[in-house]
Amino acid sequence: MSPTPPARRLRLGLPRRVFSQVLLMQLAIAAGVAVLATGLFLAPLGEQLDDQAMRRALAIAQTTAEHRQIVRELRGTPPSADGPVQRGAERIREATGAEYVVVMDRRGVRWSHPDPRRIGGHVSTDPGRALAGHDVMEIDDGTLGRSARGKVPLRDDDGSVVGAVSVGIAYDSVRARLIHAIPGLFAYAGGALAVGALAAWLISRRVQRQTRDLAFSDIAALLAEREAVLHGIREGVVALDRAGRVRLLNDEAQRLLGIGDEAVGRSPGEVLGEGRTADVLAGRVTGTDLLTVRGQRVLVANRMPTDDGGAVVTLRDRTELDRLGRELDSTLGLIDALRAQDHEHANRMHTLLGLLELEMYDEAVEFVGEVVGDHRATAEQLTEKIRDPLLAALLVGKVTVAAERGVALSLSDRTLLPDRLVDPRGLVTVVGNLVDNALDAVAGTPHARVEVELRAEGRTAVLVVRDTGPGVPPGQRELIFTEGWSTKQPPAHRERGIGLSLVRRLAERQGGSATVGEAPGGGAEFTVVLPETLTEPGPQPALTAASAPRGMEEESR
Repeated sequence: MSPTPPARRLRLGLPRRVFSQVLLMQLAIAAGVAVLATGLFLAPLGEQLDDQAMRRALAIAQTTAEHRQIVRELRGTPPSADGPVQRGAERIREATGAEYVVVMDRRGVRWSHPDPRRIGGHVSTDPGRALAGHDVMEIDDGTLGRSARGKVPLRDDDGSVVGAVSVGIAYDSVRARLIHAIPGLFAYAGGALAVGALAAWLISRRVQRQTRDLAFSDIAALLAEREAVLHGIREGVVALDRAGRVRLLNDEAQRLLGIGDEAVGRSPGEVLGEGRTADVLAGRVTGTDLLTVRGQRVLVANRMPTDDGGAVVTLRDRTELDRLGRELDSTLGLIDALRAQDHEHANRMHTLLGLLELEMYDEAVEFVGEVVGDHRATAEQLTEKIRDPLLAALLVGKVTVAAERGVALSLSDRTLLPDRLVDPRGLVTVVGNLVDNALDAVAGTPHARVEVELRAEGRTAVLVVRDTGPGVPPGQRELIFTEGWSTKQPPAHRERGIGLSLVRRLAERQGGSATVGEAPGGGAEFTVVLPETLTEPGPQPALTAASAPRGMEEESR
């Protein structure tokens, strides 16, 4: 026997969807406003109708009291059902639609009444205020029932009060006007409610489209997940609105760009200043995996438009990857140089073996001395002029690579750099980039030469790299320092167009400059000025070949 499925409990409450909740709330508000407006309109309407009826009765009474004939007839004739006062009052009552027009003397005796039997009797309500000369408006009960009344004094030619006129408007007619107005009022309220319901439905449909028909709980969960993702990923995320202003940026974007929350609501140009990074964020530079430099960081940016006219930009830090790519380039160059040296070393060993087999020992010793002396002389020359071990080791390696590529790399006579660098690695980056670019420019040309000049001017380091390549046209001498600009085909492991931009950024960060011009003998001449690069002068021991780095010593062997 199959188990009976549990009965589903009916859950009452608000719907979960944003569309349904917004529609329900707007309908409730529209209905509440319609009921409230109707009540507020009806509340004074009864009083207004009462006031209108009393004023109408008072106006009829005042008009009746102005008839001088009634005053004379009141004085000259007795009260009777067919008397002139009764006939005149009835004409006025029939003409105005009043319920009654009663003329009384100073004693309160009626001289007219719709019911002739009541003529000659005292009025049912107190006429004292009217007989005292005051106009009276009131709603009261009398012999004919409840009515809206107006009472005025009746005066003779001398202005003396000789009686009073009381006019009544049936209260049932006032109530009928109020009841007659209610259906129309409800019709207007219903129409307004219908328009409000339609507007609420249209607004709710728009909300439904914008919220993708999600529930409030789903939206809250998505918001929490978005915050967790934005601040948890190791990529920078910058969101911009349709006006190009920063709408959101996560912690990693703040770190990579060096900005804070004050950037929200401002354009990238205002926050970052003019440059390629601001152009990439603003969409003025298009493409995928766009390279840009911010400070000392190499960034890869991708920009994706959004449906609301804005955009989302992702940023990845490629500084370490770019550095590894450059080290890989250097390593590949050294491998090629070592491969060529291995071939050359084999030739030298064969030559040495032949000299020994021919018992030409003196020639063999001289041959070995020449080979070793050339390398040691190069290392000693570099270490005498470049006292910093990292820079000296870099240039020794570059000399070897240049030689295997058929390029003569040398130091100028003015080169002299003491071992007082504040940031040797920064200068190594600058020198390595410029020397690599110069070697690429002159490789394969006849009589290829590259000259490096490094000198200290107080605490400022000046670097000049000259080559005998084709040079840089005047129109491109600023363009080559732009991120991503290069005339060389990029290798598979990294992008081109970063080195010179990074050199200029490093120089400008220290208050210096990086420029390019034409070398005296033709070719390009790059000049980099780096202020505050060296410490204050002091006694420093000279770096000799004996104290050179181990790698340099091995290279000289």
